[in-house]
Amino acid sequence: MIRRKGRWVKYLLVPSAFFFLWYFQVDPMILDDQKDHEKTPSDKLDVFSKGETNMEALKNYKEMTQIKGEIVRRLKETENGAVPAVKQVKPAIAGAKSGASGNNTVAPPALGGGAAGNDSQNGGVAADSLQGSRQNGLPSNSPSDTTEPAKEISSEIPEINRKIRRTNMEQEILNRDKFGSDFKYVIAVQVHNRVQYLRQLLESLREARGIDQTLLIFSHDVYQDDINSMVRSINFTRVLQIFYPFSIQTHPYTFPGESSKDCPRNAKPEEVKKLNCINKDWPDLYGHFREAKFTQTKHHWWWKANRIFNHLNSTSSFKGLVIFMEEDHYVTSDFLHVLNLMHKHNNKLSNPANILSLGTYLKKLNYKENSKQVEMTQWVSSLHNMGMALTKSTWNKIIQCQNHFCQYDDYNWDWSLLYVSLNCLKDKLQVMVSKGPRIFHIGECGVHHKKKDCNSSAVVNKVKFIVDSAKKYFFPESLRVSTRMPRRKLKLKKSNGGWGDLRDHQLCLNFSTLPD
Repeated sequence: MIRRKGRWVKYLLVPSAFFFLWYFQVDPMILDDQKDHEKTPSDKLDVFSKGETNMEALKNYKEMTQIKGEIVRRLKETENGAVPAVKQVKPAIAGAKSGASGNNTVAPPALGGGAAGNDSQNGGVAADSLQGSRQNGLPSNSPSDTTEPAKEISSEIPEINRKIRRTNMEQEILNRDKFGSDFKYVIAVQVHNRVQYLRQLLESLREARGIDQTLLIFSHDVYQDDINSMVRSINFTRVLQIFYPFSIQTHPYTFPGESSKDCPRNAKPEEVKKLNCINKDWPDLYGHFREAKFTQTKHHWWWKANRIFNHLNSTSSFKGLVIFMEEDHYVTSDFLHVLNLMHKHNNKLSNPANILSLGTYLKKLNYKENSKQVEMTQWVSSLHNMGMALTKSTWNKIIQCQNHFCQYDDYNWDWSLLYVSLNCLKDKLQVMVSKGPRIFHIGECGVHHKKKDCNSSAVVNKVKFIVDSAKKYFFPESLRVSTRMPRRKLKLKKSNGGWGDLRDHQLCLNFSTLPD
């Protein structure tokens, strides 16, 4: 009789034990159909707190297995260029996180909130950087240029998705018949919808010597006809367009966009409890809930980098430099010439830099002294995030720290990368930076800026004046290299927040591709 009892106990406990192991170790995402919120994903997961029987638990187990299989299928489609119709995604884990002067010294304006020497934060990191001023870790404004499709154009989304899917799958390189298939550099431009800035960037690229030796990749998070026409009209080098497939434009009412079931940004605890919103347990470190218009940029940057280094036919085996730019950058005519000199010198060093940076933030620009001057130092996000160039070798080190990047509570890709450098990499990222900038930031309006008067032409004119004044110092024959050690150990202070939602963590990790 005792033996029979033991057998029944074994038959009951072994399956239950396996279910417990599966439940606590697997990290699935749950698709939450917006048409049916009667039972939220958290309700589905919390099978034991509601006193469900083993049969009910087994039923939920089968349901979750089917959902996980669907997610894997969707991700494979995305890797192949397809754009799945993403619904609400929720992980089943909890808690993880100018002018010129007579002496050839040019004093530029604080372009786009550029860092100008205030290094009180982050052990030398300029407090006011390319990202601009922030309140409680997030920009204090709601940018007007963030694309949020109105309801009346929702009918266009399936057609936009079809075009995005086709473009991402075809990977068509324009002008290859004219310039050939081989290229020396890849330039990756992240594009939103600021046409006026993109036009200026393209005009500056056209004038750059050696531009015909590049592959120019435009990575878009908005499908917009006038931008597409502008890009496809480029005739001075090879061009490839890719489209971030999980944008706010294509997912305006579901994650990664914003759902009506999401918690409002400033919702108080009592309000959150009453609303019982999807992400009620995932505020950022300031107590605020996610805003898609801020999280999208980090998602897009990470997706773009993974796609270029690992998935595009033309670049996945490319071992040269990939230069990261944004739509509101402006380049000098010798930026590729200087980059080439930097790259050659860096390859001769016993301890070469991981990143080459063509842009920097200085109070005064003295091209007479600094045109051929480059500096070796530790990479800092707010000082060296503009015109970054790196190889796949460096990327393979960064991608090993995907958890640090994707789970760090900061909506900025560059601050997240600094966190990776300081807290994950065996050797912190080192940079070789041009002290005479070859890339400028001209954006006055966007996610990180709170100016009411968005006069793009004023900043562009100032930058053009700086460049024209310094032209006689361009195209140096050689470089002078100096080394500067940080005055004190770099240490991140409080992050900027905006990235506390576990769905963002999981989506970011899903984009990550580890090297073979």
